[in-house]
Amino acid sequence: MTPAEGVIPDRPADHSADPPHPAVAPDPPEAPEVPLLTIRGGLPPLVADAAGVDELVARFRSGSGPVAVDAERASGYRYSQRAYLIQLRREGVGSVLIDPIPLGSVPNLALAPLSRALADAEWIIHAASQDLACLAEVGMRPVHLFDTELAGRLLNYPRVGLAALVEELLGYRMRKEHSAVDWSRRPLPESWLTYAALDVEPLIELREVLAAQLEESGKAEWAAQEFQAWVSMPAVAPRRDPWRRTSGIHRVKGRRGLAMVRAMWQLRADIARKRDVTTNRILNDATIVEAAQAAPASRHALGQITGFATRGGQRYLREFHSAIIAARALPEEALPPLAAENDGPPPPRTWGDRNPEAAVRLAACRESVSSLAESLNLPQENLVSPSAVRHLAWSPPQPATAQAVADRLTENGARPWQVALAAEPLAVALQTLGD
Repeated sequence: MTPAEGVIPDRPADHSADPPHPAVAPDPPEAPEVPLLTIRGGLPPLVADAAGVDELVARFRSGSGPVAVDAERASGYRYSQRAYLIQLRREGVGSVLIDPIPLGSVPNLALAPLSRALADAEWIIHAASQDLACLAEVGMRPVHLFDTELAGRLLNYPRVGLAALVEELLGYRMRKEHSAVDWSRRPLPESWLTYAALDVEPLIELREVLAAQLEESGKAEWAAQEFQAWVSMPAVAPRRDPWRRTSGIHRVKGRRGLAMVRAMWQLRADIARKRDVTTNRILNDATIVEAAQAAPASRHALGQITGFATRGGQRYLREFHSAIIAARALPEEALPPLAAENDGPPPPRTWGDRNPEAAVRLAACRESVSSLAESLNLPQENLVSPSAVRHLAWSPPQPATAQAVADRLTENGARPWQVALAAEPLAVALQTLGD
């Protein structure tokens, strides 16, 4: 058929002059979901009596290789830092859970026989600095240690939590839903026990991967010295004047005000210890500071402070008022000094005014440590502790030879590997300032 006059027949459009369309990238493939870590062999038994512990001793003696160890405390709920659950795993034995509460109050030696049965085994603990004290309270002390968190730090992993390392190195996702529960609760729910058992499930495999990486990076000996130092470390001495760490205490004026803070802090600690609850369940720091600032003369006036409207504040209002009255009546010679007595250097923020030369030395030492740590692929605090650097900068040896610096670092707790690496660069930094 002939097209009608004036009508242009359909034809393909001419887009030759149009700008090209950008190519549409295909959607990236979805990353496979990381599998959830599960318990091999099901939920392990819960041991809660002396007969069960005796059976465990025989079972673990028959096992082989290292033993994975973990402990659960009730931080945020209880004053004490005792273990409310202990988890163990060893090849040939599997995993077990121990409830130490029925075994008696701490300290005791209820689990010392088990500890002796494992004396020749390497204990694998994640963040041993958090668990060693509560394990020692029930008689468990390692002779050989491998700390997976510390190994991760020496290898300079950006995240060294157990779940992060397990996912990064083993390819499994760990549960997190019970990370902050009250482990002092009884009975412990089955879901909590499952969560706890999973904390030791991957430790042996994780240790093997980390040990191989330490060896490959030339850091195996460093790690061995660190682990042995933790095994040999004595119990931490009580902090001098812990009440001075009350948050906001800098707002309290005068020695009399500090005496009130001290009296209320000590009363709160005594009550919390007897009831085994956190101190904030009794009274928070902000309320102690406000009460010391106001120095109320009457119990009624003290009760008008907002923080004393809590259950703990009302319950112990009479006791706290008596503490304030006693502090107000102290003779001048019994009042605390305005500044804390330091065993070591003062806080670095004060150095610029108190000792400008030391402040310059500290900056130079820190720069030396930072540069060296970067070249070794290490966190600065694991190369040399900040405390050791401060002691050195505040009171350097004269003359600051490499040997003298090495001796000073050793005095302040540095391990041999740290001294061997850092003494000479730090000596050079101090000598340069002296030129």
